[in-house]
Amino acid sequence: MKRKITGAYLAILTVLVASTLTGCIHERPMSATNKIEALLQVIEQQYVDTVDIEAIVEQTLPKVLSELDPHSVYIPAQKVEESNQELKGSFSGIGIQFMIQSDTIYVSNIIHGGPAEKVGLMAGDRIVTIDDSLYVGEKISNDGAMKRLKGPKGSEVRLGIKRYGEKELLTYTIKRGNIPVKSVDATYMIDDRWCYIKINKFGETTYPEMLIALAQGIQKGTQGCIIDLRGNTGGYMGAAIQMVNEFLPKGEMIVYTEGENAPRYEEYANGGGSCQQMPIVVLTDETSASASEIFAGAIQDNDRGTIIGRRTFGKGLVQQPIEFEDGSAVRLTIARYYTPSGRCIQKPYTNGHSEEYELDLLNRYEHGEFFTQDSIKQDESTAYKTKNGRTVYGGGGIMPDIFVPQDTAGYTSYYASVAKMGLFTQFPFQYTDKNRQKLAQYTTMDELLQYLKGENLLEEFVQHATSKGIKRRNNLISKSRAVMEDILYGNIIYNMLGMEEYIKYLNLTDPAVLKAVEVLDDGKSRPTVEG
Repeated sequence: MKRKITGAYLAILTVLVASTLTGCIHERPMSATNKIEALLQVIEQQYVDTVDIEAIVEQTLPKVLSELDPHSVYIPAQKVEESNQELKGSFSGIGIQFMIQSDTIYVSNIIHGGPAEKVGLMAGDRIVTIDDSLYVGEKISNDGAMKRLKGPKGSEVRLGIKRYGEKELLTYTIKRGNIPVKSVDATYMIDDRWCYIKINKFGETTYPEMLIALAQGIQKGTQGCIIDLRGNTGGYMGAAIQMVNEFLPKGEMIVYTEGENAPRYEEYANGGGSCQQMPIVVLTDETSASASEIFAGAIQDNDRGTIIGRRTFGKGLVQQPIEFEDGSAVRLTIARYYTPSGRCIQKPYTNGHSEEYELDLLNRYEHGEFFTQDSIKQDESTAYKTKNGRTVYGGGGIMPDIFVPQDTAGYTSYYASVAKMGLFTQFPFQYTDKNRQKLAQYTTMDELLQYLKGENLLEEFVQHATSKGIKRRNNLISKSRAVMEDILYGNIIYNMLGMEEYIKYLNLTDPAVLKAVEVLDDGKSRPTVEG
């Protein structure tokens, strides 16, 4: 639920500064209130130069919140809609995916059913003008393109398009409409027994999307499922609770929250879940955060399924949106998440010192945590017990039941050089663009992959890299051949067939997915005390 706070800018700043001193907006000491308000009034009335008090407040609010915790933030009015858009399930636009190559906007994919598809835009088109103004060259950017292409529903944008094979510039007037933002990137039968579901966020439409994915799997005879939460940075707690409820028996705790000014609040499964007995494996990594950790923690602490992958991010602070009358807002941390066993999901942090917190993943990488389980030292003082008596640890994040290291096979200095220059994205797109008509005859990942393996793609790629100034190193290229070919094939498949077919391709050799299938095949998805 959102709360509205009204009042002048001075009052807004007063309330927030006072809240940092007391932890509660409603119980601020009057001395602090009077001091801040008096200071701003004195500046406004007596300072030597003209002062923009509103600008001072806008600059001060983020600094105030930065003294609290890493996730309490201020959102200016012009950014509020954008910050909420991803989780709302849709936005208003023209319905394309694009990338910037050679100072030009290239349409990489057309969203099915969107306004761009209806007027005839095609993947591979180049956007040269927007509303009759030239938009090419060094001045263009992703943010700038997004601002020009998005807009209110029903408004129009006029695009000048350069299309392969057409001599003249094509002009399209497109009426913007609602573009769905999907939470489920892929759902398919990974073999004849197990359903795979990749979820990228927990938004307003995620729960119904997951129900549809599960229903499709059940219709195809699935006997269990793999829920992939890698790269899922979270979203709405309510969506995570609804989703994990599908897998838990009635009365099992899902999560609880508690804070200094927020009484303990507990969520339990209601017994209405459709998959309470279905075997389940959950995949996580270091970028799985917040709602992802609620889901994984509930499955793990109730011994309901197996968690496979790497330790999650460790974001366990609950934010409440608070709106101001000018349209700006804060997301203020009011409580912490705890798993059913009592573990606090949030990793440690120091108030007002966020640099170390922001570098945590880099430090974990350099420490070797992504590559060897032995590098992870568990704090014995944070030991907890799952429902069946297995030991799990707090201290931040969810440790998987089965560790799968990050795969670095084939990484060489040559690989690093071409990756740093962005050639793994640039070359596949250019190859796709030149061969789009030929590639269009292949409609599945398997068909397209078979064709690509018959082409000498790696040699073409190496020649392209050489033209960009990267010296050919045959020995290193040989060592990196497999990983580089995987990336090239995958990106071309994505360019032509979209996200789901791309994920299908990645999963053919993904160690975590293969381990999940092995666990399900062996009938060991429900952990035992020994396991």
